[in-house]
Amino acid sequence: MRAGALLENGLHQRTCPLCEGMCGVTVAMEGGQVTTVRPNRADVWSRGHICPKGTTLGALHDDPDRLRTAMVRDGSEWKSASWDAALERLEELADGVRNRHGPHAFAAYGGNMAGKDATLSRYSGLMLATSGIQQVYSSGTVDQHPKNLSAMLMFGNEWKIPIPDLDNTDLFVIFGGNPAASKGSIFSHRDVMGAMRDLRARGGRVIVVDPVRTKTAQAADQWIGLKPGTDAAFMLGVAHVLFARDAVRLRQLDGLIEGLEPLRNLAAGFSPPEVAPFCGIEAAVIESLADELIRTDRSAIYGRIGTCTQSFGTLASWMIDVLAILTGNLDRRGGSMWSRPVASLVDMLATLPAGMPVVMGKSRVRGVPAVLGQFPASCMAEEIATPGPGQIKGLVTFAANPALSAPDSTKLAQALPLLECMVSLDNYINETTRHAHVILPSPSFLESAHYDMWSWIFCLTSGGHYSPPVIPLVDRPDHWRIVARVGAIIGGQPRADIDALDDGYFRALAAGRGIDPDTAMAALPVRGPERILDLAIRAGPFGDRFGAVEGGLTLASFEDKPDGLIIGPAIPRASEGFETASGNIEIAPALILSDIPRLKQAMAAADSALVLVSRRHLRSMNSWMHNVDTLVKGKDRCTLRMHSIDAQARGLTGGDHVNVTSASGTITVPVEIDDDIRPGVVSMPHGWGHADPRTQLAVARAHPGANTNILSPGMLVDAISGNAVLNGIPVVVHKAVTHVAQHVGEIA
Repeated sequence: MRAGALLENGLHQRTCPLCEGMCGVTVAMEGGQVTTVRPNRADVWSRGHICPKGTTLGALHDDPDRLRTAMVRDGSEWKSASWDAALERLEELADGVRNRHGPHAFAAYGGNMAGKDATLSRYSGLMLATSGIQQVYSSGTVDQHPKNLSAMLMFGNEWKIPIPDLDNTDLFVIFGGNPAASKGSIFSHRDVMGAMRDLRARGGRVIVVDPVRTKTAQAADQWIGLKPGTDAAFMLGVAHVLFARDAVRLRQLDGLIEGLEPLRNLAAGFSPPEVAPFCGIEAAVIESLADELIRTDRSAIYGRIGTCTQSFGTLASWMIDVLAILTGNLDRRGGSMWSRPVASLVDMLATLPAGMPVVMGKSRVRGVPAVLGQFPASCMAEEIATPGPGQIKGLVTFAANPALSAPDSTKLAQALPLLECMVSLDNYINETTRHAHVILPSPSFLESAHYDMWSWIFCLTSGGHYSPPVIPLVDRPDHWRIVARVGAIIGGQPRADIDALDDGYFRALAAGRGIDPDTAMAALPVRGPERILDLAIRAGPFGDRFGAVEGGLTLASFEDKPDGLIIGPAIPRASEGFETASGNIEIAPALILSDIPRLKQAMAAADSALVLVSRRHLRSMNSWMHNVDTLVKGKDRCTLRMHSIDAQARGLTGGDHVNVTSASGTITVPVEIDDDIRPGVVSMPHGWGHADPRTQLAVARAHPGANTNILSPGMLVDAISGNAVLNGIPVVVHKAVTHVAQHVGEIA
């Protein structure tokens, strides 16, 4: 893979891959070392915008703890190994598991950043298919599965997720999102906070619904401090008002909606007076938002992680799009729209196989189904630890650290040593991979080409950036071959012809996009991730279809545009139809409605427990990036934030250390008084807990924090999707006797 060409001023151009923001940067190097990473003001998409994380691409590449070679564990000692030796060790271990326990004793767990890795994003599908693994887990069931499920049931595609048209709306309503910290999540925009300022400057309004008055809420016109886990009931109350006032307006979707009458009947049982006590607000607040949606011409309603990671995550995720439909703001400029990506990589690589049921099978121990092909992440520990036929004995992890990021992570950390074969595709020896027998690292971001397959599907601008590698790879095989080989080894085919596997994979991808495989093979003979990218661009809505469309796009179109290429804004797409049984939008799917009785039961139950919610920070990203000194230095961010009313009731002052206990464990952390949080709610950041001395994360261990996922009971999930509950966990808080800032059971 070639290194990127220099600009005239001696700088390399890149697109930051770390989040949906897709900020363009320039990378300066001297003597083989990265000296600076700065915003690229000529980038046609980001136009000079950047966040603190984007400036650390050089630090990530140069991190002395980042793995550059394959690693094999001998007892508790890690040793560098050749790639062949590491794969031979994996083959030995995998054969043992298969011979002793059968071919279905393997599982896989994938993380969010796999989507940002040029190889893992395009070859993990081949790896899993070749491996024959049937038990699949991912971070998706920790943070976003409800949104995928509601999109699948309503629109027929788990990735057909409507995106708010913030730049053209008159009213922006945010449920459970904090773009001031996360930039945009399932929402690609160059500068969300700047666009909110622009909206207000032109006379529009921003409303944030969240238990915490976040930085985003502080920049809004109104903050509605809802009780955690009550978003679905709140939105059903809004829908009740819309129906009661005969204010439902389908506009351009008239004739394309199935199930409107069942929804009307359902909403009748959620009047604002009935809903308000459960939500912890006045009924007038619900009515006021409904009134504002009625009188505002264009409204964009957006829900993010806070709506997914709660007890009623699927209901809340569903209602975001229901309200957009009922107000006539779905598939409409200034409302919510679907993207039209240049390269439909997600549709090509990440959707469910045709005919695969949305809900299928049962987990061995808990008896819960796989939803959208995945079991809940919280099930993996019990499936490893519980003896019997089908027990997980082998595990593949890629770009994931579930020992910190999965629910009930103490149990998982205790279960991982029971594995007889564990291979991790990861760049660090972290809290999860330290249990592996073999680690196979990816190239760094600067050593890889990049085209963001995930972010453009959440963007209401059609365009793209291609970033060639800045730093050439030396003395290692192509990583896509390693990934493919792992799948073949787990699947009992260690001597498989990787070239033949890749060609078969590529031919299937071409045929799936309506392209003649022979034509595609002849035009793109060079194997690897960029061949798949070129196929996706050519087969996309603006592609050349391998010569069938004159002037259509190819990968070369982007190689010639280092500052990026913008095609145009999104357009309405409902007329293209939907992949549902009816061909229309299913506004009241039976599976979703089946959870309404559980919501009604929760509304009837009196609950005054203190509850925990999660929070994010601009300088942090889940459980990694804590090994970059410039991002973690300064004030301790791993604190329990609590309203002064709750602190006073417990005799606490700022700086005191407290024990926070849930049904699944206890952590000890300093408390921070914060009246921008709703009384009865406390907040902790997600992804910390780096005190394990057997990791090789020097900076992170110096800033360990506490692992809040110790407090997330594995059985506490959204009933429909199986997604973990990270917001609304009942806890008890007491002043700690000693100042021990680590969680119970951390050193497993």
